[in-house]
Amino acid sequence: MDSLESLPVGRRVAYWRGRRKLSQQVFADRLGKSKSWVDKVERGIRSLDKVSTLHDIAAVLRIDAAVLLGRDAQPADVTGRVEGVEHVREALSTYDVAVGRQPARRRVLAADRLAQDVAHAWITFQHARYPQVTAMLPELLAAAQHAHADNPEQGRAALVEAYRVTASLLVKLGEVDLAWLAADRAMLTATGDPVLVAAAAVQLGQVLRASGRVRAALSTALAAAYRIAPPDPDDAPPPQLSLCGTLLVQAALAAARHGDDRTAADLLDEAAAMAARVGDGHDHHRTAFGPTAVDLARVAVALDLGHAHDAVVGHEKTTARDGWRWLPVEHRAAHLLDATRAYLHTDDPTNAARALVEADRTAPAEVRQRPAARDVVAQVARDPHAPATIVQLAATLGVT
Repeated sequence: MDSLESLPVGRRVAYWRGRRKLSQQVFADRLGKSKSWVDKVERGIRSLDKVSTLHDIAAVLRIDAAVLLGRDAQPADVTGRVEGVEHVREALSTYDVAVGRQPARRRVLAADRLAQDVAHAWITFQHARYPQVTAMLPELLAAAQHAHADNPEQGRAALVEAYRVTASLLVKLGEVDLAWLAADRAMLTATGDPVLVAAAAVQLGQVLRASGRVRAALSTALAAAYRIAPPDPDDAPPPQLSLCGTLLVQAALAAARHGDDRTAADLLDEAAAMAARVGDGHDHHRTAFGPTAVDLARVAVALDLGHAHDAVVGHEKTTARDGWRWLPVEHRAAHLLDATRAYLHTDDPTNAARALVEADRTAPAEVRQRPAARDVVAQVARDPHAPATIVQLAATLGVT
């Protein structure tokens, strides 16, 4: 079949009528037209030159009129995103500091100013504004690299954090190899500081899992976690518990991907004990670690292990708590994509669509910029009763 945007408007009407499983007669009755009129429209014999008629047809088909006209059926703007990623790639591929080549007119930022810039990048990422983060990273990386070269000890933490947020973003955008480079740079820069190494290991675990190296993800996360594990959790500060607990969650996710349900459950139980001491509503080391985060990880683990019903139950229970609203936007939207998949696996397309709509409303870039989300959108849109918002979104992303 030709791509949808290239079809004449009549053929688009026929396409969506078929998607909605409406016969020409039923469709005609709902429009107040004759079956012959519908047949002529779909075959291109009769033109649709009245805006009011187009809107009537769109209402019956539960789609936007713009979809019929093709205005909204263009693929998402991937080019701009790719160009932005290429700038990040160039920043990671620059060795000016190592070879002693200083760019003209570049001054070293003060430590407090650089810390503010890194914090701004993290906050922007956690609000799922991925295009904006992509745009700011090249300059941030360059500034952090030069600050570290000027004063290695004072600039180390900022550079590690710059690499961490870069790796997190690139995983989201499906640029796993490039994310691996950023995570590796973070680990190398952090070497010698157990806390910074543990923080960098969070992103390294994500990258290793995304690349299918689940055993390496499991062993790396566990090694980093137990290196900073407090002898007595009751006396440990919340930031330490948050970092250690997040690494245990990363290890549990890797174990689940490997099919080891017992290890995954044990690690999550260990993380939950730490989370209970931290509580919800905190974001130590950019982890958003707490009881709600651990329970959302249980949903992801259940889904990976093939226990979709348990995942649905966990999702509905956890998102009803106050702690759900305190999580970063990015975290919530990513979980809603998991919930969408869980509903699909339990043959519940209605709730799958609701979760996907909520994800798109919460953080559009999480759904529209992540390659991993495209398949989820396509699956939900295939249901004949999918809401018009999902159908239009699928058309926009070019996954109809």
